[in-house]
Amino acid sequence: MQTFDLITCIVQRGEADKVVKKALQEGAQGATVYYGRGTGVRQKIGLFGALIQPEKEVILIVTPADITDQIFNACIIAGKLDLPGRGFAFIQKIDKAVGFLERLK
Repeated sequence: MQTFDLITCIVQRGEADKVVKKALQEGAQGATVYYGRGTGVRQKIGLFGALIQPEKEVILIVTPADITDQIFNACIIAGKLDLPGRGFAFIQKIDKAVGFLERLK
């Protein structure tokens, strides 16, 4: 039985397309993108003197566990998530899933 992970990326509005494109190039089968609104201490004080906009795009990518790191690293690069104030990403294990297509050989 194949195991899966969920990659969640939260990026500034307008940045999701770049992240999704790179994830697909690295083997992701698809992604779900929706809009969100963030809040926190960085919105109150700004980061390096620049106000961080509260409007976000949230990207969900279900991936086979054996290529999760490859796709996750591609998302970090595409979204510049290693830079302060650019966004946030994390991985969760999926216990059960239905409807995920097997990779084409």
